[in-house]
Amino acid sequence: MTEIEETSQKEETKEKAKHKSRSFRNLSDIEIKRLYKPQDISEFKYEQALGEPGKYPYTRGPYNNMYRGRLWTMRQFAGFGTAAQTNERFKFLIEHGQTGLSVAFHLPTIYGYESCDERSLGEVGKEGVAIDTLADMETLFDGIDLSKISTSMTINAPATILLAMYIVVAEKQGVSPEKLRGTIQNDILKEYIAQKSWIFPPEPSMRLIVDTIEYCTHHVPQWYTISISGYHIREAGSTAVQELAFTLADGFAYVEAAMERGLHVDEFAHRLSFFFNAHNNFFEEIAKYRAARRIWAKRMKNKYGAKKPESMRLRFHTQTAGVSLTAQEPENNIVRVAYQGLAAVLGGTQSLHTNSYDEALCLPTEKAVRIALRTQQIMAHETGVADTVDPLAGSYYVEWLTDKMEEEANNYFDQIEELGGVIPAIKKNFFQKEIANASYKYQREVERKERIIVGVNKYKSKEDSTPDILKIEDEVALKQLQLLSGVKKKRDNAAVKDTLGELKEAAQGTENLMPYIINAVRDYASIGEIIGTLKEVFGIYREDSIF
Repeated sequence: MTEIEETSQKEETKEKAKHKSRSFRNLSDIEIKRLYKPQDISEFKYEQALGEPGKYPYTRGPYNNMYRGRLWTMRQFAGFGTAAQTNERFKFLIEHGQTGLSVAFHLPTIYGYESCDERSLGEVGKEGVAIDTLADMETLFDGIDLSKISTSMTINAPATILLAMYIVVAEKQGVSPEKLRGTIQNDILKEYIAQKSWIFPPEPSMRLIVDTIEYCTHHVPQWYTISISGYHIREAGSTAVQELAFTLADGFAYVEAAMERGLHVDEFAHRLSFFFNAHNNFFEEIAKYRAARRIWAKRMKNKYGAKKPESMRLRFHTQTAGVSLTAQEPENNIVRVAYQGLAAVLGGTQSLHTNSYDEALCLPTEKAVRIALRTQQIMAHETGVADTVDPLAGSYYVEWLTDKMEEEANNYFDQIEELGGVIPAIKKNFFQKEIANASYKYQREVERKERIIVGVNKYKSKEDSTPDILKIEDEVALKQLQLLSGVKKKRDNAAVKDTLGELKEAAQGTENLMPYIINAVRDYASIGEIIGTLKEVFGIYREDSIF
């Protein structure tokens, strides 16, 4: 041993003794060493583990040039009040440089209720935009050329209906379905796992999703048919590893369901996208994204027989962690969001939403939205992070952690397979228990100050720093009810009855339901009426309690 090596070893021993009472663990409870060296990745082989950007296994990114060729799409999630109010916000965002729209729907739409339903009382337009019929969707995109914008819609159980509305609005603008670009979230499995906004049981819900995949494969070829979402799994309290594993497991289930329908994997897989969270532990998030691409590529090639590179590329949208935002000292959230967004970019995201600093208190104000968007623009144009592809590749720590995330995810895949697959695991409450336990553990660590949240359990300010609050007035509900009533009076109600009857008959068989839903939408049938028709055939789902 050389003198330098001996000195280094002594210093390392002293450091270990100094910190032996403290555990350095990331949010996935993975122990982090003081220092990473070549021996930590001694099995590392460049071509197998990384490869070139844009080539299998896509660890370094789905495209050769990444941001040197094109920056990530900058989206801001928007939706509140009536369609007219949200249309104004969309135009504000486009004017300030946003390059893609992302629609937030209010809770009644998410659950398939009309705004006039008694269960919608107090919720109309409060946490998203109220959409009841095609007329609302026409207003939402009034003056916005759908041939020139990419739109993401965060909707799941009624996703087929909202997509049908978007297709018909485009037709009315003279834009053919072949030209439409965007994403429908349409990820029902994660609803049973985490977000809980399901309507139907899992089996008919999966049928509707495959209907969407099949229909868009043939008629809306540029549309991403599912945004397979880890975001809400993470927001429910999961770890990064759980988010990674459960999201990809859902993706595998969708692939298998579409293949069972008779579609070849290379027909549809390139139109599946992903949606991940960007949380606070910087390197853990970067490793998560890199591991996700590698796992997906391997599975698509080796298990499902994909031949086309497009089918093996995992592309994803990222949103910074809403659950990390604090109501205390909300300006601190600007800093959190900037670091989270940077992790997403260094991890190779294709699209990014940066949260507004006031979102722990209210729907974001225009000022907060502008700061969130400027955060991305400063990152893109002033920091140099877009100049080179995967700049952290080769870091002993990053590569070790990427391997570790993949290993831990594979352990979860084995457990899910032993339970019979994703749907049986859902019905056995496997995912729900794992997330609940992780969430409880994290909260206890915060309460014991084992994890520091600045401004919450340490470094607290006595000053009141509550910003201006965006409030949705109750008059919004009255306005929406008047709009819905007006549509029902003007439309051809006999035609609505006929198309709903045809939809019900088709639902009792095995036909693809998208054409029937599009016909009902064209006649201005409401979301509530279409969902009500399908409930008569499919029923509703009730989850067994895990406690």
